[in-house]
Amino acid sequence: MNPQSNLQEIDKLTQQVNAAQLPQELKDKALQQIERILLTLKFGGSLTQLDIAQKYIEWITQLPWNTSTQENLDINGVKKVLDSHHFGLEKIKARVLEYISILILQKQSPATQVYHAPILFFVGLAGTGKTTFARSISEALGRNFVRIPFGGLSSALDLRGQSKTMPNSEPGMVMKILREANSNNPVILLDELDRISPNAQASIMGVLLELLDPNQNKSFTDHFIDFPFDLSRALFIATANNTNSISTAVLDRLEVVQMPSYSDMEKITIAKQYVLPKTLKNAGMNPDQVVIDDILWQKITRPLGFDSGIRTLERTIETIVRKVAFKMVQGQKGPYRLNETNIREFLE
Repeated sequence: MNPQSNLQEIDKLTQQVNAAQLPQELKDKALQQIERILLTLKFGGSLTQLDIAQKYIEWITQLPWNTSTQENLDINGVKKVLDSHHFGLEKIKARVLEYISILILQKQSPATQVYHAPILFFVGLAGTGKTTFARSISEALGRNFVRIPFGGLSSALDLRGQSKTMPNSEPGMVMKILREANSNNPVILLDELDRISPNAQASIMGVLLELLDPNQNKSFTDHFIDFPFDLSRALFIATANNTNSISTAVLDRLEVVQMPSYSDMEKITIAKQYVLPKTLKNAGMNPDQVVIDDILWQKITRPLGFDSGIRTLERTIETIVRKVAFKMVQGQKGPYRLNETNIREFLE
């Protein structure tokens, strides 16, 4: 890159920083960094610092420092969303509605400086609705939804990032999902807290304590960004299959909501009213394209024996819909009625 191109790149970085909605202190810091690079290049310095600055400025200008989504704090609307996505589970819904009621009252109170509710921690076996409840809360409140998968995290640096001076460094997952959300008040799902790598549990739990404490998370500092970001407006929700490996200090900051297993009758209702219509819609089919005889639902809900959740059920129905779709594109338009005579054709 010739000197003229270098100057053009530096000018472009300066314009990028000035145009962004950054905290004034961070903007001044970035402009000073650009000035230092300009002086270095004038005296024949390395282009390495320019490359680092380009990556750094790209990140800080894409973070939602002052961008929020408009919340919907209508408790009746929240109840309607929960009912539309979840059959039964009335005690769980009641807990969620109580949780959001606290959030609404805190928001309405002029004395409340930091808006937060107790952090819900959905605990239960796979497929019992932990993640879908978190998504429903996000939808009901009108907030963006993002997820941090904790399964397999091997270091606290995965969450907090590495210094920008390190080779191939980048921000941690917290900053990455904030950029994805494009808002500073998303619903952040801390997913599968029980699956953290054992060797990294202590350090990751330390970062979790900071994330979950409203007195600390208002100035969360990623090592790469190197400037505090206010996370107090975000809404954290956590999930796990069990609490055995969760530190006591972290559990003290969470409100455990135990997710029950579904009965066969509940699964059949869920399959008929929720899973099948949704799967048909996602496949571009009409609701009446597939009709399943009532006598078959017990077999469909238990193809491999007892299952606490509905994931196996969802996969079974997806298999049926895929096979119908294949027949339709071959010219066999249907509609298709599944009965005891032909069910094996659609399950295998």
